[in-house]
Amino acid sequence: MPNYEALVDGKPRKIELARTAPNSFTAKIDDKPHKIELQTDKINSEEAFIIKIDDKSYKIELPRVEQEKIIPVKVEEASFKVEIKSPSKRHVITSFEPIRLASTRKTGTLKQVAVEGAVTAPMTGKIVQVKVKKGDQVKAKQVLCTIEAMKMENEITASKAGTVQEVNVGDGQSVSEGEVLFIVS
Repeated sequence: MPNYEALVDGKPRKIELARTAPNSFTAKIDDKPHKIELQTDKINSEEAFIIKIDDKSYKIELPRVEQEKIIPVKVEEASFKVEIKSPSKRHVITSFEPIRLASTRKTGTLKQVAVEGAVTAPMTGKIVQVKVKKGDQVKAKQVLCTIEAMKMENEITASKAGTVQEVNVGDGQSVSEGEVLFIVS
């Protein structure tokens, strides 16, 4: 579970996050557990979205999050200054092997196919950085790329050692959940 130390209006907070579903998380804030759900169907803009915390919905306005910088956050009508001090580890997502259902397009239809060695996007987002190229040898748990989704960066890793056979994405590219990013075999 990634751990963060944050300052909210100068007051230190300990935050632990764990993804429970594609748009759901459990969060411990100062050791108090909360259930969080991102309501993606109610996203107004790139910097405003709705989240549900313990069965109550809140409108959040949040610019791009950068560690070690003060971030202005607006929750409903209240404004806060937040600084993420130090994550104890980055959020890491490992692909599932050996077979993952992946989406491919063929003559205008969306078809599900099994692709051995496929590393797929676990969420819709934008590729921040691709860290490997075709032909590279990779180790298990080596970072292949970073995806930004809902203002958080997520590292996508290889689940096994092998050779990168295909790289289907580039820096700045938008991806959909289930899209094949890499083939490693």
